[in-house]
Order: sequence, then C-alpha cells, then structure tokens
Amino acid sequence: MPAPSTDALHAALSRVNDPEIKKPITELGMLEAVDASEDGHVQVTVLLTVPGCPLKDTITRDVTSAVSEVEHVTGVDVRLGVMSEEQRGALRDQLRGGQAEREIPFAQPDSLTTVYAVASGKGGVGKSSVTVNLAVAMAAEGLRVGVVDADIYGFSVPRMMGVTQAPTQVDDMILPPVAEPSGVKVISIGMFVPGNQPVVWRGPMLHRAMQQFLADVYWGDLDVLLLDLPPGTGDIAITVAQLLPSSELLVVTTPQQAAAEVAERAGAIALQTHQRLAGVIENMSWLELPDGSRTELFGSGGGQAVADSLSRSIGAQVPLLGQVPLDVALREGGDQGSPVVSAEGQQDSPAATALRGVARQLARRGRGLAGRKLGITPTVRA
Repeated sequence: MPAPSTDALHAALSRVNDPEIKKPITELGMLEAVDASEDGHVQVTVLLTVPGCPLKDTITRDVTSAVSEVEHVTGVDVRLGVMSEEQRGALRDQLRGGQAEREIPFAQPDSLTTVYAVASGKGGVGKSSVTVNLAVAMAAEGLRVGVVDADIYGFSVPRMMGVTQAPTQVDDMILPPVAEPSGVKVISIGMFVPGNQPVVWRGPMLHRAMQQFLADVYWGDLDVLLLDLPPGTGDIAITVAQLLPSSELLVVTTPQQAAAEVAERAGAIALQTHQRLAGVIENMSWLELPDGSRTELFGSGGGQAVADSLSRSIGAQVPLLGQVPLDVALREGGDQGSPVVSAEGQQDSPAATALRGVARQLARRGRGLAGRKLGITPTVRA
C-alpha cells in the first residue's frame, strides 16, 4: 500500500483552524512538520501559541480527524510544541496586518465594522440580555460578530453567553474566547477577575481597560461589534465616544415612563458626542398570558416616547426597532448561558422572535463604505 500523499496531508491540515484565531494552522505558522511512514502512520507536529494552551485538546482532535480522512493513512500521532518568541512575534505581526500596536482598528477611516454601543439610562432594563441575543441572532444571519462587555462593574456577558474559557495572551495580544456554537467573540473584565470579586476602579483605569479591549484584543475582520455599556452617561460612555467616534447608540428602555425619561438622557448624549442613534429597543413590553391576552406590567408607550423625543432632539428619525415581551425563556437562557434566540426549543418564543426581528433590521444595513479608501488617484490636467 502506498504511503499517504504529502500534498493530500497538507491539504487536509489546511482545513484545520486554530479554535481562537479562526484561521488555518498552516497559515499561522503552527504546523512545524508532517512525516508519513511507508506503512501509513503519520506524525504531525503542531506549535501552540503559548504553553498550556487551553484548547490544545481541541487542536489535537481536529488534526487527528482531518489527517485520518486522507487516503492510505493508518494512524495519526499528534505532537505539540510551543512557538518561540520570534515565531510568536511573526504571528502577532501577521494578525495585525502591519497595523501599529495600540491602534484601534474600528476607529480607522477604512474600517467596515459597524459598532453598536448598547446603552440604557438605568440598570435592570435588560440591556445585557438584549446585547447577547442580538449578537447571537446576527451571527445566525451570517455576520461575524464580537461583543465587548463594557459594563466593568456589572459584567454579566460571559455567563449569559456560556463562555467559561479564559482569553489567551500571545505576548501583548489577547485572543478572545469564542462562544459556541454561535462563533461570537467575547471579551469581559470578568474573564480577568478571580471568582466573583468586585472591580473597584476609577475613571483612568476604566479608560485603560476599554482601550485594551479594543486595541490589544485580536478581533479579526468583524462585520459587527457590540458593546454592552454600563447604565447612565458616565466614564465608559464618554470613553467609547472618544475611542470609537463612529459608533452608533442603541438605547434600551422599558415601557415605564420613569425609565423612559432616564433612557432619553442616555440617548441624548449623542448630541454631545456626535454619535449616531441607531434606534430604540423597548424591553419587558408586556406579559403574554395563557389565554393569549397581554398584561402590560410596566405600562405602555415608553419605547415610542423615547424614540420620538430623541428624534426631535437630534433632528433626525430615530426608529423604535422592536418591543420585546417579558419571557421566562429569555431569563432562563441568560442564567444557563444559552441565549434564547438559539436555545433548543425556544427559538419561537415571543422574546426570541422579537429579538431576531431587531437583529435582522440591523443586519440588513450591511457594512458601511463611509471613509473607505477607493484606490482612485485624481488626474491633474495642465
């Protein structure tokens, strides 16, 4: 029996992606050697980005599976090594694509990533639940999505998305965990805090943390980046406006008039920061009863009132993107780390249907071309 083809082995390994970077190991310099014996036994040496890589078992499994499918292979032995400092440096430079360190890719004029900062006037309106479900729903629409848990004091996104893995650090570059099966990349201060310890920081530290999340994290080529902001108009909201001036605000409110008035203030910050208001989302709009009727526990009209008020304030139409009813499945999904829009058996629940509707509206907007370099050189005629 002939030995496995070297070309066939490399072709199979080119289909194995690094679980964090989401690119083939053959392109990342992680494949050190492939040796096949005459009896069909193949030995593959893979270089991990860092010692103790948390996903080394996943890499071993994927390499073994890919190579085993090659014709004439009778056995696979995967050996793991670690990249040298020079190899990690080359990988870091490759991923940055020549971009300067400490540079925020989403703030560059030619960035095609749409950035949504999800804001609320007060806590407890379900802003984080809306953020994670929009992220998963937009990923289901085929978009590449990332989420920054910018609520430094009240971080909750990792739990809601079922992410327990810690980020991997390659020198000064951070590889964010990926929520499965959605493929959404996630970063949160909660991934760096042991246990459930509180974060006690003041303004400069908050600014530095956000800068690291945006500049030091390798996000890759995203279609959408969602930031779950803390409630109110404090340091983080100002920092996001400074670091990401092209970001757009999504305002979350409840129907209650008192909450709506506070939400208006959160949205009105756009007048001072010159951000665009993408729209308003009303959460906890009503409770659907078994007989099909609705009970409006928190009143009605708050979301539309916020949208109308903000439209008048900025002189442009701010739409009410959707109304999300109270739904036990939404709460359960957040507690279990399984967002309701993708949870098995819950995709048709009232909240899931409403949130997918909002996600589709945002997803249809596509990637903007504003500021994109066209590669056209003007000709000056004498």
